[in-house]
Amino acid sequence: MEQYFAELTTEKVNPQTQMIDECTTEEMLHLLNQEDAKVPAAVAAEIPQIMKAVDILYHSLKNGGRMFYIGAGTSGRLGVLDASECPPTFGVDPMLVQGHIAGGDIALRVAVEGFEDSIEEGIALIERALVTARDVVVGISASGSASFVIAGLKRAAELGATTIGVVNNKGSRLEAVCDVCIAPVVGPEVIMGSTRLKAGTAQKLVLNMLTTCTMVKLGKTYNNLMVDLKASNKKLYDRSIRIIKIAAGVDDDTASEYLQKASMNSKLAILMIKTGLDAETGKQVLQECEGSLKLAIRTTNRVV
Repeated sequence: MEQYFAELTTEKVNPQTQMIDECTTEEMLHLLNQEDAKVPAAVAAEIPQIMKAVDILYHSLKNGGRMFYIGAGTSGRLGVLDASECPPTFGVDPMLVQGHIAGGDIALRVAVEGFEDSIEEGIALIERALVTARDVVVGISASGSASFVIAGLKRAAELGATTIGVVNNKGSRLEAVCDVCIAPVVGPEVIMGSTRLKAGTAQKLVLNMLTTCTMVKLGKTYNNLMVDLKASNKKLYDRSIRIIKIAAGVDDDTASEYLQKASMNSKLAILMIKTGLDAETGKQVLQECEGSLKLAIRTTNRVV
């Protein structure tokens, strides 16, 4: 047995749940809930590191870089999940934030855990993705030991990319190879070693913070409104109308009218209503303001 793994917090036995197999259903649920309640504090303790990561991501994406998540197993799935939500939520190109899992897309549905030990696959992924010095690669591994992730981060660093680690153990092997390491330690799992539980929850909260705060800094929201969403279904179309109504203080008909004039672009519709600009001029102003609706409104109204 390798001593490294034996020392990991995520591999230890949780004394609070040792008798879970003798609990009633209600008792089991309370145990899980009590353990889950420890996660937010563990994430909060890492905010200084998360802040560094967000600022790195913001400067990278603002200057033409991309963000890559790489991980194996649950960690890889969470990265793919977060990346896949960015286009519909923030209207970004699917290539801007990418999620990659060891073993490829089949591993999203079928466990192919052996791939996490492949150094060659980690290196090959980074090279296939054409990672450059403008990019940021975020490696996710609860144990901080997945060879696939470590090798990927090392190769990304060799290519000049900035590297960020998200782990659930302090002093991990992954920490040694990344520029910034975020390590919310949530303690032993309810079921020994099942890092899809508290560790996975902590990772999801961290990834939420990374992309959400980066996108807000990039001007993808107006106040806390999702103004860059893609109205690709009925629910999102309805949300677009409500966002325009809230931001511009108009009724349903006006919101719908301007959404059509703006070619289903909520941000542009709001700018047109609040400034009186036509669609083409509005697009130009938004481009000049790097996509910031608030700055575009203030700039236009000062000129007027």
